[in-house]
Amino acid sequence: MEAFLVSTGIVALAEMGDKTQLLALILAARFRKPWPIVLGILVATVANHALAGAVGAWVTTWLGPQVLRWVLGGSFIAMAIWMLIPDKIDDTDAGSAPRFGVFGTTVVAFFLAEMGDKTQIATVMLAAQYQAYFWVVAGTTLGMMLANAPVVWLGDAITRKISLTWVHRISAVIFAILGLLALWGGPHGDAPKPPLVDQPLTAATT
Repeated sequence: MEAFLVSTGIVALAEMGDKTQLLALILAARFRKPWPIVLGILVATVANHALAGAVGAWVTTWLGPQVLRWVLGGSFIAMAIWMLIPDKIDDTDAGSAPRFGVFGTTVVAFFLAEMGDKTQIATVMLAAQYQAYFWVVAGTTLGMMLANAPVVWLGDAITRKISLTWVHRISAVIFAILGLLALWGGPHGDAPKPPLVDQPLTAATT
């Protein structure tokens, strides 16, 4: 459950003002059909983050605990710095015409825009950190929907009422804390185990 809650919160914050949120705003303004757009974002996010979570789980099978700790710690800190850099998007990312319909266009555009994006990279790192594939993917997907669905319905009115600068700063602090926890060992670090004491075996009697 911790993996689900952390993944939901951190991706919802990271998505505010992100390239894919700007894409959702463009799609909503262009097509003015919120339901197909929201469903398209959901499908694209599930597919993209399922792939990212699988990569995160695969990484843990190839890297030892100590190497993984340093890789994750450095990656989270790098993500904290990245969060302070504002995203931009070109109109070409949304497609010039709904060739595959509004739903299909949203799925394709959102899936491609999410490739290599902050939230996808965060999903990889969170899956490797918590080693809870389902909960991480479910959490990051919910975080994406919490950030993007209101934008589709309400347009840029919602983003104007939120200080994206402070949202990015808070996200950067959270990523930095996760990075430091990973380097230190954090709640998932290898705690020393008490030595095993051989107990005499006794035969059960009836």
